Amino acid sequence: MIQMTHIPNYHPLAARRRLFAIPGADGRLDPAAASVIAQLSVAEHNPGLTAMEARKRYTESRRRFLAPAEHVAQISKIRPAAAGTPPLTLFRPAGSEADTLLPGLVFLHGGGWTLGDLDIYEPLVRALANATGSAVIWVDYHLAPEYPFPTGLEEVWRAACWVQENAPSLGIDPRRIGIGGDSSGGNFAAVTALAARDGRIAFDPAYQLLLYPCLDLTAGLPSHELYAEGYLLTAKLYAWYRSNYLQDTDPTDWRASPLFASSFLDLAPAIILAAGFDPLRDEALTYAKRLKGFDVPVEVLSFPGQIHGFLNMGGTVPAARTAISRIGQAVRATLHSRFPV
Repeated sequence: MIQMTHIPNYHPLAARRRLFAIPGADGRLDPAAASVIAQLSVAEHNPGLTAMEARKRYTESRRRFLAPAEHVAQISKIRPAAAGTPPLTLFRPAGSEADTLLPGLVFLHGGGWTLGDLDIYEPLVRALANATGSAVIWVDYHLAPEYPFPTGLEEVWRAACWVQENAPSLGIDPRRIGIGGDSSGGNFAAVTALAARDGRIAFDPAYQLLLYPCLDLTAGLPSHELYAEGYLLTAKLYAWYRSNYLQDTDPTDWRASPLFASSFLDLAPAIILAAGFDPLRDEALTYAKRLKGFDVPVEVLSFPGQIHGFLNMGGTVPAARTAISRIGQAVRATLHSRFPV
């Protein structure tokens, strides 16, 4: 059994007394993001919907904001034979040669552990492959509430281990595989990095990419109150997501809330993206501070005028394209610092 541990000196109620701010924030919401909010607010989740109905509504309402799909060199569907390993889809970046071992990125989608599919995420995944110069592996893990904690997490662990073990046959350098995701996928990525550090899984990530991640499922930090309404990820919606995923699980279990881990020593370098008008903003910034306190290399990518989920809105929000470019630069720089050519 995995022991539940807590961070010394960390508690969300105590953290409320501290002031959080994104460097360079001017307090102004991006007009493009405001336009998305105005269009989506009437279509957002109704608590009376089932998970299946919410998934359908999410996909239908978000499709219009997607960026055009970029060209990539190859897309491969993979069904690992290993028991319990979910289906995978591999995207090789444009211009890459089939016989070249590329860096890899195991990507875990967001959607509150409840929503999200490749239909909505493919433009982002393609763009990440091209921006990072990496083979991006999409993990099709099972969703809550049908498959609550820890089903999806354990599937992610199996997928990451399988990818690293089979990396050469996938055209991937096994030393240069990162783990990353957005929102609830960022939660999975952070927990996976912790599990790998502790030797709980046979995976050695080169870096962790945490894009407006969920890191404290008590939802106790100030940004949850500041942006509880009016910015798509409402307090009511986020509570529904957490309930679907956690069910009877203690939200301070580090496997659910990595901010409650006992130590961050020797973790893989982190690239953390934070959006200014996001209820999860303070979790991202707090996690960055905690990692830096343990001498983990961290780069924070700040987008003060943005909302949660903006990376999937590249057809309407130009900042999404800027963010993907910065993510690509950060990933390339991190890999070069660890594995100089």
